[in-house]
Amino acid sequence: MDVLVVGATRGSGLAVTRELVAAGHRVTAFGRTASTAFAAPVSGLDAQRGSLRPVDGDALDPEAVAKAVAGQDAVVVTLGISDNPLAVQWLRRSSTPPDVRSRGTATVVAAMRETGVRRLVVQSTYGLGDSWAHLDLTWKLVFRFVIGRQFTDSGRQEEVVRGSGLDWTLVRPVSLTDAPDDGTAVDPAHVTTDDTRRGLKVSRTQLARVHAGALADAGTIGATLSVSA
Repeated sequence: MDVLVVGATRGSGLAVTRELVAAGHRVTAFGRTASTAFAAPVSGLDAQRGSLRPVDGDALDPEAVAKAVAGQDAVVVTLGISDNPLAVQWLRRSSTPPDVRSRGTATVVAAMRETGVRRLVVQSTYGLGDSWAHLDLTWKLVFRFVIGRQFTDSGRQEEVVRGSGLDWTLVRPVSLTDAPDDGTAVDPAHVTTDDTRRGLKVSRTQLARVHAGALADAGTIGATLSVSA
C-alpha cells in the first residue's frame, strides 16, 4: 500500500513511519525537515521490506500537501507541537503554529477530496469527547492548564475529520512514552471504542502498531480508538 505520513519526522510520526515500512508499505514521509531527518539511516527503520521516500513540505501549504497526497492509497496524520508545552500555553511561543493539528488536517482533507484518496487515519488526544469523564483530576488539570491550547486544537481537528466525508479513523492515545520497543503489541482489549481508559501510558512504538493495524482493518472506518498499554 502507498501511504503518506504527515508529520513523519519525529515522535509518533517517526514511529508510524518505521512500523509501516517494516510492514512492507511504500511510505512517503512528509515533514518540514524530512530529507534531513531521513538523510542517514534511522535506528529501527527496516527499509528492506517496504520503501521510504522523504518529502519536504509544510502541512499548512495546500500545494505541497496536494502533491504529496496524489497517488496515495491512504494518509496517516500525526501532527503536533514539540515545543515546551508551558511555553506554548502561557508564553505563546512555539516553532510550530499552535493550530497545526486542525489546520494541517483540514489541508490534508481538502487534498484528499481533490485527488480522490479516501482512507485517512488521524492521531488525536485521549480526553476529548466522552473520554474526558474517564480522566482523573490530575490529568484534567494538565489538559486545562499545561496543554490547553493544544488540547482545544485537537478537538477542532476531530471535527474536521468527522465532517470530512472520507473513510476515517481517529486514534486517541493516552500519555505517550519513548519506552524501548520490546516487540509487544498493544493488547486488543486496550484498543477500545467505548472511551474506557485502562492505563495511563502507552509507548509510541506500540501506538504505531495500532495505526498500522487500523489502516489494514476496514472495520475501524468511522471509529474512534482509545489506546492504552
